[in-house]
This record gives sequence, structure tokens and C-alpha cells, in this order.
Amino acid sequence: MKAVRSTLVAVTAAASVAFAQAPYPSKPIRLLVPYAPGGIADLSARVVMQKAAAGLGQPVIIENRPGAGSMVAANTVAKANPDGYTLLLIGNSSALAPLLFKSLPYDVLADFTYISSFAFFDIALIAGKDSSFNSVRDVLEYAKQNPGKLNVGTISIGTTQHLASELFKTSAGVSLQTVPYKSSAEVLTALRSGDVQAAFEITAPIMGQIASGNIKVLGVASSKPSPALPNAPTISATVPGFAASSWSGVEAPARTAAAVVARLHREIEKALADPEVKQKLVAAGVEPRSSTPEQTWAQIDADMLKWKTVIQQARIERQ
Repeated sequence: MKAVRSTLVAVTAAASVAFAQAPYPSKPIRLLVPYAPGGIADLSARVVMQKAAAGLGQPVIIENRPGAGSMVAANTVAKANPDGYTLLLIGNSSALAPLLFKSLPYDVLADFTYISSFAFFDIALIAGKDSSFNSVRDVLEYAKQNPGKLNVGTISIGTTQHLASELFKTSAGVSLQTVPYKSSAEVLTALRSGDVQAAFEITAPIMGQIASGNIKVLGVASSKPSPALPNAPTISATVPGFAASSWSGVEAPARTAAAVVARLHREIEKALADPEVKQKLVAAGVEPRSSTPEQTWAQIDADMLKWKTVIQQARIERQ
């Protein structure tokens, strides 16, 4: 009996060791996306993670969990088992959440392990095709000659586009009205009707309208020329130091094993180096770019510091 018990203990111990040493990943991985399907962040994630899944040898299942300013998805991942099988799509909204909400059920910097960025999205100052504005300087001259009468459209309060408009106002030292709308489609409608004279929008979803000539790009908000719009000037050429962009990346719960993080980072990096993935992203107006876990954490930290000042100056109250 004693021998049988010893054998059972030995078999159980061996099985435990084998289980602990099972190669990662050994089952499908979930990536929670805090937005509805079809947006540029969602589509970019699908392109990159489909390729990464091939290298991982397991499918990456995209689960869209929109709601409460990304809090629903983020809280689910923060409280998930840190085994590398539940991940979160992150970006500017991750940095903005603690600045826009009075309380969060998680700590943005402490409750997650950052893995990598994978997509950067340019934001542009745009005007309608029939607008008299042909440059950033035209916009500034109008704003200076007509204080408070320049209406600049953006999507919802607290988005990067909305904050870009507020940053533009303070950086250029002009008086303008930022007019928020519920969707990009409403922003473009307001631009066409003349309800707003200019707008800040992510370039990726409006590349078709730009190509057709329905929208003028007056300047891109990145600090360097846009890969998707290489002929568009930067706003910073007229307003020194102005920069605003959006991005996406991946994170896991805190305490996820370093080896798991390294594997995920490696496969994302390999996916971004794939010519087909690159072509798809660039064609959609997205800049494919990875970052180390440390650089990704630093990106969040820097975004929080930058946008905190803008939010305070714009007097945006926490919800």
C-alpha cells in the first residue's frame, strides 16, 4: 500500500512538472478589444494578430468588448489569470482613462504587463474640398482675425482627436471652438455643410476621401512626415512643437511570466516585419511599428503626462 501511495505521488508530481513545463501557448489566446468591430484599431489588430498566431501555433481570438471608456475590457484583463492567454488591445485610451474618470477598478501602470505596440495612426487637420483654407497658416490667420469664430470638429470629448484640437488651440495661441460629434461620419458631414470649418481626424479611416479629393489635408499632427501622406506638411512646421497621434499595442495582466511576454513580443515583431502585413497596414494609413515592453510602458506614462496638462487647460471634468 505504501509503495502504491509512493507511486501515485511520484506520478502526480511528474504530471505537475510536465504541466508546468508545457510549451506556451498550448491553447487559443484571447485578445480583448475595447472597441466595436470595424474600426481601424480593431482591423489593424486582426491583421497583425492573425500573422502572429501563425508563429505562435495557436489561434488568437479577437473579442470585442466596447463600453465605459475601455474600462470593461481592461478590468477583465487586469483580473485575469496571468498565464498569457488573456490579452488586451491598448492605446491612447489606456493613458487617458485615469485622466477622464474619477476612479478606475484597476491601476493602468501597475496592474498590467506591457508587451508591444504594433500600429501608429496619424491625425490630420483637414478641411472640405471647397474650403478657402489651403494650409495650417490659413487656419491660424482666420482664427486670429476672427477670435472664437473658428469651429473645429472632432469626435467625442476626451478622444485624442478632441484633445489634439485643444492642444492646437493652446500651442498656436488662438481662440477657437472645438465642436465634438458622436462619430467620424458626423464630423465629415459637419465639414461638408460648413457647420465646422476644419476638423482633426485620424487619417486611416478617411484615406479614401482624401484620395478622391473630397477632403484637403492641411497638415499632419505627427512630428515627422506621414508614411501614408508623404506630401502633406506637418503642423509643427507652422506651430513648433505641436504633435498628436494615436497608437495601438498589446498588454497582459501583471505578473505574466517574462518568457511568455518575450514570446508574444517576438511574434508581434515578426508579424510586423512580414511584407504582406506591412503592405496591408500602410495601405490603410497605418504605420506598423513595434516597441519593447519597457518602451510601451514609457509610451503610456508619457501620454498620461502630456494629456493631463491639455485636459486641465481645456477644463474637461472627470466623469
